Amino acid sequence: MEFQKEKVTRPGLWARLAALALSFVLALSLGGCSDLAGAVGDLAGQNTPSAPVTGTEVSGNFEMHFIDVGQALSVLVTCDGVSMLYDGGNVDDGSLVVSYLQNQGVERLEYVFCSHAHEDHVGGLAAALAAIPAGHVYAPVTSADTKCFSDFVKYTQQQGLAIEVPAVGTTWALGGATVQLLGPVAQYDDTNDTSLVLRIDYGQTSFLLTGDMESDAEKDLVESGANLDVDVLQVGHHGSETSTSYVFLNEVLPEMGVISVGTGNSYGHPHEAALSRLRDAGVDVYRTDLMGTITIASDGTNYTVGSEHYVPTEQQNPTLTDGSGQMAASTPAETTYIGNVNSKKFHLPTCPNLPAEQNQILFSSYDQAIAEGYSPCGTCLK
Repeated sequence: MEFQKEKVTRPGLWARLAALALSFVLALSLGGCSDLAGAVGDLAGQNTPSAPVTGTEVSGNFEMHFIDVGQALSVLVTCDGVSMLYDGGNVDDGSLVVSYLQNQGVERLEYVFCSHAHEDHVGGLAAALAAIPAGHVYAPVTSADTKCFSDFVKYTQQQGLAIEVPAVGTTWALGGATVQLLGPVAQYDDTNDTSLVLRIDYGQTSFLLTGDMESDAEKDLVESGANLDVDVLQVGHHGSETSTSYVFLNEVLPEMGVISVGTGNSYGHPHEAALSRLRDAGVDVYRTDLMGTITIASDGTNYTVGSEHYVPTEQQNPTLTDGSGQMAASTPAETTYIGNVNSKKFHLPTCPNLPAEQNQILFSSYDQAIAEGYSPCGTCLK
């Protein structure tokens, strides 16, 4: 079973933009630029969220897989039978990543991107390159003083390839999708800010991969005039306090933010401040530490979300309900309910008695389902 996630309508987008701008101004007046953890209440109602699929496959010509590599990042993107890999997790994640690619039927990686030279991003790429042929390999640098990066270089060379440093504005075709390098737009001493930032467009759906980009590089990227307005954002630096700034979110305004993060990590990721900013922007948060591997499929118009585990929205972003931030959310996030057009019953997304997909209708709230003449399921809504 799949849930269809509709793109934000233009009126809803502008409402969210205005609300986010207001929260930014309020945060400045209340605490200055250094305290922007949260400024206004929950804006999620501007964009009706859909629950992730639990334990099922998603389908579409385009797929983006956020592989659960713990406190690291690895993203497989496939379109029309062509595949690319963005980061490979830690060294110890290499065999997991290779196994995942093989299980997905990946026999060749047209492009391999190392977002930046830290181990939790480059570490597993050596194993991937040792197991799977590649067409091109890209990174922001060609050398770094670590064994994991040296192994990355070694296995790139064993394929008869050299690491390429792409220029901003470079575009690549990935089947029917287009990949474009948007950043970094300047030179940085902070390795996180050197992250390769990729925009991926497939039909009317769009995605942004940011690696570990921090707020300084985010600001420069916004000022560069890059087209940052996308549906799905890979939240930078595992949801750290120093990434996903208001200035950046004001330009991106995604419907969905995916955080690749490890359970109980020592960094405290995702940080409450980042979660609060995502809440203020009305972004639906999805986390690999809670949901496992997350897969997004697009048909070019809409996208669906699948995961290993279903987790309620308020658990993914506790700032929706726990009073975090300068002005906490006043009400819990709404739950998506699934109606049966034949029986006129409506269900929770986790209900074992869900109707066939062709007989489904989505409701953004319990009250909406009742108002439409549906009655609650006796199994999941006792």
